[in-house]
Amino acid sequence: MKALPLFLPLFLPLFLLSHAAVADDSGTPDHAILKCRALADTGARLACYDAIQLRASPQLAATAAAPPAAPLRTREENFGIELKKQREDEPKSITSTVAGDFQGWGPSSQIRLANGQVWRIVDGSEAVLPPMRNPKVTIERNMFGTLFLKVEGTNSSAKVRRVQ
Repeated sequence: MKALPLFLPLFLPLFLLSHAAVADDSGTPDHAILKCRALADTGARLACYDAIQLRASPQLAATAAAPPAAPLRTREENFGIELKKQREDEPKSITSTVAGDFQGWGPSSQIRLANGQVWRIVDGSEAVLPPMRNPKVTIERNMFGTLFLKVEGTNSSAKVRRVQ
């Protein structure tokens, strides 16, 4: 195998830059893109694409400037939707009721609360409870950030994750 000449690392960046300049000489982005596509070397092709100056239309500029607004929610509505960093003002627990009749859960069961939130059992646990109507439940975050659903009046709890 032949050794590479010592000057190659010095001239490679200049070579790439010279090919990037090709993208700007025509005046139209479409023409420049066609020139970039013709380059066989991956690095040179990428540098050529990066050098293309696109004309920004007012419509494109307005779209890029204004990201879509996220729906405003209260802290309680956001409870359980995992954030990258837990905020200090986020509640440690929420209390609601299970809408309708409730007799317990099984692995991967989904539980819909009266506040509209839907929680899924993620620890594989099961609980058979006496029939209840609209039981009060609390969802608490432990010190490690794990969420647990607890049914009032019972010793039953399950690890949960918010689905909706």
